[in-house]
Amino acid sequence: MVGLVMTQSNITTDQLALLSLKSQIILDPSHFLDESWSPTISVCRWVGVTCSSRHQRVKLLNLSNMSLTGRIPREFGNLSFLVSLDLGSNNFHGNLPQEIAHLHRLKFLDLSVNNFRGKVPSWFGFLHHLQVLNLGNNSFTGSIPFSFFNMSTLEILNLNFNSIEGQIPRVIGSLINLRELRLKGNKLIGSIPLSLSNASRLEALDVSYNSLQGNIPEGIGNLHNMKILSIQVNQLMGSIPFTVFNISRIEVIAFTDNSLSGYLPNGLCNGLPILKGIYLSTNKLRGHMPTSLSNCSHLQILSLSENEFDGPIRSEIGRLSNLQ
Repeated sequence: MVGLVMTQSNITTDQLALLSLKSQIILDPSHFLDESWSPTISVCRWVGVTCSSRHQRVKLLNLSNMSLTGRIPREFGNLSFLVSLDLGSNNFHGNLPQEIAHLHRLKFLDLSVNNFRGKVPSWFGFLHHLQVLNLGNNSFTGSIPFSFFNMSTLEILNLNFNSIEGQIPRVIGSLINLRELRLKGNKLIGSIPLSLSNASRLEALDVSYNSLQGNIPEGIGNLHNMKILSIQVNQLMGSIPFTVFNISRIEVIAFTDNSLSGYLPNGLCNGLPILKGIYLSTNKLRGHMPTSLSNCSHLQILSLSENEFDGPIRSEIGRLSNLQ
């Protein structure tokens, strides 16, 4: 009986936290919450809510793509059993309450495509079990907090299309479980950290549309799991490390609109069996088109415009039957 009372008390805590969120929603055009989130119905049956079978506490909350407008209340931090929170693609706004740092079980957090503002919160570093952090397409400012690198379990970090400034911290390489790093469309400066080569599980790196300078680190060629490497529209200089063309799992190489110079290797496609797109336009690359292009048999897009290439257009391009 004591256990039953405690469970009832705890689920009431969750219910109050969610009702507090509902009270902050000023627009619910499809009436998702209006009709379902009622105190007369068990919270585990509310739209978007999944409870754990063991504790009967709110474990998952998915309110994505509901066109909801409102703010996140401080009481949200009382959802202490929450493992996954997805509020993506809504119209939530304002600052994130610091109480979210109390959600110590959280593994998945998607707040993308909203209107959140303020500096990127450093308290995310207290979420030691977090695997996915998606803050893309908001209005966050400030720099990338060093506390992020306490999240050793982090696999996906998406900060695309915000107004984040400063440099990419050198300790980024300490996130050894990182598979995706997406920092596209911000105001980042400085160079690409050499330590990135330590993130050996990295599959996608996109730092396009920033103001990064310097060279492409040679060590990026050591990231053998890389599938997408996109560093477009920055201010990079120097030559492309030939090691990049030995990443056998890579599907997209995108360096458009920089100031890269030098030559492409003759054996460009010898080590790239599944390459689908190579974007090198608007640079200062020179020399002949590599004869090995025909070995990129999966190539769909070849973009070499606005460079300083010379010599013939290779007839081998005619063998690229997947070219679009």
